[in-house]
Amino acid sequence: MSAAPKTLSRRHFFLRSVGVTLALPALESLGRYAAGAGSALSVTETTVSGTRRMVAIGNLLGFYQPELFPKTPGKDYEMTRLLKPLAEHRKDFTLYSGLDHGVKGGHFAVHSFLSGVLQMNAKGMPEGNISLDQRAAETVGGETRFPSLTIGSEDGIHGGCQMCWTRSGTRVPPIPGARELFQKLFVDESSDGLAKTRDRFDLKGSILDAVNGDAKSLGRRLNKGDREKLDEYFTSVRDVEKQLELKRQWADVPKPDAPIPEPKNTNMVDDLPLLYDLMVLALQTDSTRIATLEIGGDFESRYFGINQGYHSLSHHGQVRESIDGLLTLEDYQMKHFARFLSRLKSVSDGEGTLLDNTMVLFGSGMANANAHTNVNLPVVLAGGGFKHGEYRALPKDGPGKVPLCNLYLSLLQQFGVETERFGTSTGTFV
Repeated sequence: MSAAPKTLSRRHFFLRSVGVTLALPALESLGRYAAGAGSALSVTETTVSGTRRMVAIGNLLGFYQPELFPKTPGKDYEMTRLLKPLAEHRKDFTLYSGLDHGVKGGHFAVHSFLSGVLQMNAKGMPEGNISLDQRAAETVGGETRFPSLTIGSEDGIHGGCQMCWTRSGTRVPPIPGARELFQKLFVDESSDGLAKTRDRFDLKGSILDAVNGDAKSLGRRLNKGDREKLDEYFTSVRDVEKQLELKRQWADVPKPDAPIPEPKNTNMVDDLPLLYDLMVLALQTDSTRIATLEIGGDFESRYFGINQGYHSLSHHGQVRESIDGLLTLEDYQMKHFARFLSRLKSVSDGEGTLLDNTMVLFGSGMANANAHTNVNLPVVLAGGGFKHGEYRALPKDGPGKVPLCNLYLSLLQQFGVETERFGTSTGTFV
């Protein structure tokens, strides 16, 4: 292996961006310049009607299926314990069973909920493991201040939220609390702050230009495998360029007036209704048309006076006390999901309501946490102009099996995305 030319300075390989750190992948062709902690000059810098919309809500641990799925499919299904909070919205949603992505891995496969693809398998897929929300956001562009909003926590089992992924395979970090979400939606920078932001935009733009300018000369010095890695890297650079241009476009546009006082963060349990309210405001003000919320992290059972942890409760081992504790947490999630639907229905939007024009997906990438399974996922779809009011029990296996990504493809087409595939889809939803 030959050593890399000394002219290949590390400045070519690292990029400061708006809240993003990009580091060059390990390239064997660059020898000692390629790998090791010492080569990573990674620094992040923080800068400060009738339209179709999409919301996706997921949790990390699924739902207790015996109290979720009815015994009878169709329109006359019985309202199980976990469905009872949704009773007033019965005609506004559809419950599905039998849908999943055909993946395995338990907790380590939950991240595929909105993509259908495990991260480790992303390279072999035409669009990687891009998630449903981010695929839709690509078509929104600069029409809204935020192409999408990703809300959740960085705490909890197996790391923070991992539900949302870009086309380049980068995890979209969540907005971690109600206060941060409020500020993002309603708090403008000062004049001095805006001037500094413009300076940072110019600096970042020049860095991106320099990095892209070096791409061709660097590529000629690499072997085939390293060129493929470098191409993945520059896909990430292009993602940052798009983010930068959108932020620059909206820098001087005032944010809407805040209709509520700025909140303080407490915890995911107590803040859940407020996060939902802020999501409604984000859609209502057209600050975004796409939002996701991942429930997990600090959604802790101790806030319910339960000593056993949420994760432990989900591994109930059929112990009645643990199941009862788990259902207490799940009842609460369902109650506030129902409240969210009520809020969307209360807002007029064109000739209908905000719920009529918003596709709301609710579920989890975990089916049965007690058994660590990712098949037969809990999936609820509400609003969005679809015909609702039934429980659809689809085949769990065999020739009639339908991939969950078929439903996602239909959602994308309803949103206005011109595509004939998504993830592991085999067609549109039946």
